[in-house]
Amino acid sequence: MGELSSAAAVACAGAVIWLMSGWHSGVRRAELLLAGGGAVGTGPPAWREAVGRLRRIRGRLRVEWWAPAAGLVLAVLGASVLPLVAGAAGVPLLRRLRLAAEARRARERRADAVIALCAGLAGEVRAGRQPGEALLCATRDSGGLGSAQAAVLAAARFGGDVPGALAGAARQPGAEGLLGLAACWRVAVDQGAGLAAGLDRLESALRAERDQRADLRAQLAGARSTAVLLAALPAFGLALGTALGADPLRVLLHTGAGWACLVAGGLLEAVGVWWVARIVRGAEAV
Repeated sequence: MGELSSAAAVACAGAVIWLMSGWHSGVRRAELLLAGGGAVGTGPPAWREAVGRLRRIRGRLRVEWWAPAAGLVLAVLGASVLPLVAGAAGVPLLRRLRLAAEARRARERRADAVIALCAGLAGEVRAGRQPGEALLCATRDSGGLGSAQAAVLAAARFGGDVPGALAGAARQPGAEGLLGLAACWRVAVDQGAGLAAGLDRLESALRAERDQRADLRAQLAGARSTAVLLAALPAFGLALGTALGADPLRVLLHTGAGWACLVAGGLLEAVGVWWVARIVRGAEAV
């Protein structure tokens, strides 16, 4: 029960820090709103400064560093260095997952920005602007070209190769729709076709493709949630065994049978997670 009390104390301390940081953020926003965005008071109290420091520290901590922290807690509770080693080994994997998630979000934001660029450019052309001037205004408003935005702006401003610049920007993940914009630009400017009509059709196609991906992702959310729940069941089992006084950590970390169960369970857990992730990736790629 002493180990259970220590674990509960650690969990409660983490929850208090997390809730205090979120509450402080809400209070600060409310004060700025009521003050009209100006200065509020002469300065926050000492406890608010401490909470602010904790929030800054939490912001610097990436999700992968919670693995060695959890491993340290389990190492202390189980009197074994194995959980700490396992937590340290999980840092590269969690970092890879975090970077993949960030890349996916950046790709989705870039795709949304390309759709906004097509809509804005069509509106500027209908308003009577020349294609180069319209592209300048729409590109600055959307900001969806990323690192290639300067090249596109320079080509539009000085009469350069706009389709080539758009094709170069389309190499970024999520910006593939710029290839269609480059084709519309080439046909409209070189052959005198209607640019706005082509942009409308391109925007509709890109929006339909985005909605289809969002619908597929929503349908796969249940499978992901089930996989996460099944992967977390061993941790709940350990917590339940500790609460009942069975001391599962001592059995797993200090006995031969426990070692065998730990290795077999870890392998089965890894294979199961890999299998579910492969199925989900295969469904998304269809």
